[in-house]
Amino acid sequence: MKIRIAKKWTLPVTMVASLTIGAAGGGYVANPNSGVHQYLWGNKEEHPGEEPAAYGNTEWAKVERAYDLIYQRYVEEVEDTQLVEGAIQGMLSTLKDPYTVYMDKETAKQFDDALDSSFDGIGTEIGMEDHKLIIISPYKDSPAEKAGLKPRDQIISIDGDSIEGMNLNEAQLKIRGKKGTVVNLEIKRQGVTNPIKMAITRDEIPLDTVFSSVKKENDKKIGYIEITSFSQNTATDFKEQLKELEKEKIRALIIDVRGNPGGFLTSVESILGELLPKDKPYLQIEYRSGQTKEVFSGNEKKKDYPIAILTDKGSASASEILAGAMQEVGGYPLIGETTFGKGTVQQAIPMGDGSNIKITLYKWLTPNGNWIHQKGIAPTIEVHQPSYFNVHPLTAEKILKRDMNNEQIKNAQEILTSLGYSTGRVDGYYDEKTEIAVRAFQNTNDLTVSGNINSKTAAALEEVVAKKKKDEKNDLQLRTALKLMARHQ
Repeated sequence: MKIRIAKKWTLPVTMVASLTIGAAGGGYVANPNSGVHQYLWGNKEEHPGEEPAAYGNTEWAKVERAYDLIYQRYVEEVEDTQLVEGAIQGMLSTLKDPYTVYMDKETAKQFDDALDSSFDGIGTEIGMEDHKLIIISPYKDSPAEKAGLKPRDQIISIDGDSIEGMNLNEAQLKIRGKKGTVVNLEIKRQGVTNPIKMAITRDEIPLDTVFSSVKKENDKKIGYIEITSFSQNTATDFKEQLKELEKEKIRALIIDVRGNPGGFLTSVESILGELLPKDKPYLQIEYRSGQTKEVFSGNEKKKDYPIAILTDKGSASASEILAGAMQEVGGYPLIGETTFGKGTVQQAIPMGDGSNIKITLYKWLTPNGNWIHQKGIAPTIEVHQPSYFNVHPLTAEKILKRDMNNEQIKNAQEILTSLGYSTGRVDGYYDEKTEIAVRAFQNTNDLTVSGNINSKTAAALEEVVAKKKKDEKNDLQLRTALKLMARHQ
């Protein structure tokens, strides 16, 4: 059964949790209009249909009996608050849903205070998948990105403490902190045998989320807008910058949501309302009953120029809503890689004493009714970046040289090979050919030519990779989009 919505409708939605204090984009926020704390800014929307059934007297009597038994007869005195909160956590744990969690008064207050008083953090989104704490996407130019965190990295410890038993919110609080302080993360990465240790210095995370420019391809002006997350002001900034691009007489538009971990639904809603016509829903919400609600744009028609969307495995939640709608409603091509895949909806409900329960309430579906959870959205045109976009961090705590064999040497071999210095192998064994490649790199970059990798050579390798990644001519996904848009004229 489907319900058509003629009026504009806003739903509190989230797929991920933010590690940026005060920054938008899936962060924990308080909506003053609704009276409840929400994820992905929105207005309170009641579940259509019947109220939840009351619990039976027999079941509740069993709970009361257990409470009285423990409170009155346990060998040590127990606080009633401890029992009540333990009961709530116990009920939630039976759901096997890492995104449905209880936040006590202290935890909830810490989130509120952090959002109100600070914009500091490491700048990444985290989530839970198969009971693993994973990186969804680091923000552009954030400490997390500069340190080398990548989508789907698994966090196994924070400041030396195992994350086993932590829920998402507890992990957030441990990673958060003041600008200039350091958090030590231990990361498990697919394809890397040993854990990677990172010391990341927290910093101020910029609130600017929209960056635009005019690019030229075959003497044709093509607008480019990058959205790094969907914050409270993103839609306004997007519209203003799009108007400026249109004044420049652009012939096409590229929207870049690569590495965008998500954000506020109303931002996506407003942007899609600018770009898509109203004749087809851009989003569907599915309730536990199977009933769906369709969400429509108020726009009369599409833009009169072609549009392409850039995506990658770090494009999550709100980014996927945009990508799915642009692809299925607008018929616009997605260029790059399959997106992250997060399609559930949570809302934090206050419990009346400052605590709350963040509970999964809905699924969100693409316009055609596809649930992309843990699958992502495949691109229309699949394009992978050069191999140096995916190399692992390199550290040389001790000098790396001939006949050594370890993970850091493997990382160095992968970097050297990606830069055109062939090592002949990438298995971590430092042989003669690896040494020759190191010497060649050192000679090219005015380093002492020793054939060994010390801290200076390791830093130089990482610096060269960083420069290549920032050079637009090496961005194969963007280059593909530019060529496609130029041909559409």
